[in-house]
Amino acid sequence: MPSGRTHDRITILCLPLVAAGALVSTGSSYLTLWVLSGFLLGGLMLGPDLDIHSVQYKRWGWLRWIWLPYRSRLKHRSLWSHGPVVGTVVRVIYLVVWLLVLGVAAIALANQLGEFGWTWADLSLLTQRSLQQWLIELLALGVGLEVGAMSHYGADWLTSTYKKITRPSRKTSRSSKTTPRRRSKAKKR
Repeated sequence: MPSGRTHDRITILCLPLVAAGALVSTGSSYLTLWVLSGFLLGGLMLGPDLDIHSVQYKRWGWLRWIWLPYRSRLKHRSLWSHGPVVGTVVRVIYLVVWLLVLGVAAIALANQLGEFGWTWADLSLLTQRSLQQWLIELLALGVGLEVGAMSHYGADWLTSTYKKITRPSRKTSRSSKTTPRRRSKAKKR
């Protein structure tokens, strides 16, 4: 498999192609920036290799601990981590759950300390309005995340396929070697 640095290079080298594709597809430089943000985030921070001790995992710095349960539950290169669309959706849902837990804890603490005054109904309404207001931008970000992850899947697949094609099969390599047979201990005497 390509190293973390190779995946990073692929992400950076594909950036102009993704920019051109997004601009042609959306016709909007604003939405193109959302796609590109998702692409960089998906390629450099929120990619499929968060299920191992990888460059992407290390980039989370002191927050990398939030990925420990994810790493312990998912097998590397499984459908749930490296599957097209599925892997990205699982990572996004996982991160959103952490953000919600931390956000709710922060708001509860703020309410206790300074009588912030927010209720759960206020938070629910705010979340609903935000999702409605930012739906197109969130979809563009999601497309960018998936394209960033697809660059990773594609590099892994190409490398694996190349190795399978260029590496001789085990049967061929074993049958071509002639090794002398060992004598049994009874025949040596």
